[in-house]
Amino acid sequence: MHAPVDQPAPPRHILTPSALNRLVRDLLEDALPMVWIEGELSNVARPASGHLYFTLKDSGAQVRCAMFKPKSSWLKFRPADGMQVLVRARVGLYEPRGEFQLVAEHMEPAGEGALQREFEHLKARLDAEGLFDPSRKRALPRFARRIGVITSATGAAIRDVLSVMARRWPLVEVDVLPVPVQGREAPPAIVAMLRKAAASGRYDVLLLTRGGGSLEDLWAFNDEAVARAIHASKVPVVAAVGHEIDFSIADFVADLRAPTPSAAAELLVPDADALERHLHQLRQRLATLLQRRLQGQGQRVDHLLARLQSQRPQARLARDRERLQHLRERLLATFVRARQNERMRLQRLHGRLLAQHPGQQLRMQQQRLEEHAQRLRQAIGHRLDHDRLMLRQAARALHAVSPLATLERGYAILFDNEGKVLRSALHVAEGTELRARLADGELNLRTGKNPTA
Repeated sequence: MHAPVDQPAPPRHILTPSALNRLVRDLLEDALPMVWIEGELSNVARPASGHLYFTLKDSGAQVRCAMFKPKSSWLKFRPADGMQVLVRARVGLYEPRGEFQLVAEHMEPAGEGALQREFEHLKARLDAEGLFDPSRKRALPRFARRIGVITSATGAAIRDVLSVMARRWPLVEVDVLPVPVQGREAPPAIVAMLRKAAASGRYDVLLLTRGGGSLEDLWAFNDEAVARAIHASKVPVVAAVGHEIDFSIADFVADLRAPTPSAAAELLVPDADALERHLHQLRQRLATLLQRRLQGQGQRVDHLLARLQSQRPQARLARDRERLQHLRERLLATFVRARQNERMRLQRLHGRLLAQHPGQQLRMQQQRLEEHAQRLRQAIGHRLDHDRLMLRQAARALHAVSPLATLERGYAILFDNEGKVLRSALHVAEGTELRARLADGELNLRTGKNPTA
């Protein structure tokens, strides 16, 4: 008979699957912080809820991931199977199925994100060294005779550059300096061409350019060796890499950054049509200034010629001759006046001598008396003429206001038997004797029946 086997004692605390999964989830979330993980996307699904579910894998393992809304709606790209991504996530456990998973907070393409961080790091370091300092940037020549274009010989950028330069300024010489603009061989080739072109002394300015592309496509222009070669160049360098929104390290180091290859060509060469218009304006201004200058010089020459002519001996002799003639005329006039004055003085002396003889004095007194009598008669005549004139004027004024003037116009004045002027027909009795004064005489009247009585 076998002895009985001992059975293990039942545990005090028995966990349910839910409790176990919750415990494991808490342990994972507490033990592991937010992590960055890189891998390949697979099984990408986006249901109607807006959440994003996918698997992140590499060659040896895989892990399920979830990215909940709205984090998933903030993505700047569309995740797809096979894409290499960089994910920042929290480690967790999906309790209902007990599955280990990652809850993603951020996701970006793996290559571009790393390149962007490398770009920012290099940019900050070169900026601290002073490679981007605006004070060291050189001005471009206004009229470049020869330009070296460092770019791909088969790309669209060189076609745009050559087309714009040929249209705007056909006189410029353009040399295409071919280099690869993408891939591992591009940076050393660009550096070698920059050094060769700068050392040749052939070019007035260099243009480093290529068309648009992704950050990875443009990465050759973010190379540190390329940046330092641009900085060391003895010839001014213009960078035109990608589109307007693209910025490269070469753009920051170059003496001038253009948004596109076509824009760089417009900045490097002048517009022939605009320059021709400007030259025409300058030619007109020069002609106007020259005309004014010639007019001024002509006036100055005329003035100097007049001064020269005025200082000739013949002109001075003519002026002196005119002055001598004028003095001769003045001397003759003075002599004539002196003779006249002397003759008048002699006449006055002769008159005084005659005035001292008694008979002569009597004749002079008689002559003076006759002159006074003549003046008195003239004064009396003038006064009588004046008084006659005043009398005639007074008579005309008196006649104008006299009643006789009114009578001459056909009116009459009535007097009663007492000689008073009748001014009203009232109170004149019938049979009253009246006297009417007319212009040429008087009439005796007797009143009849008074119609106003």
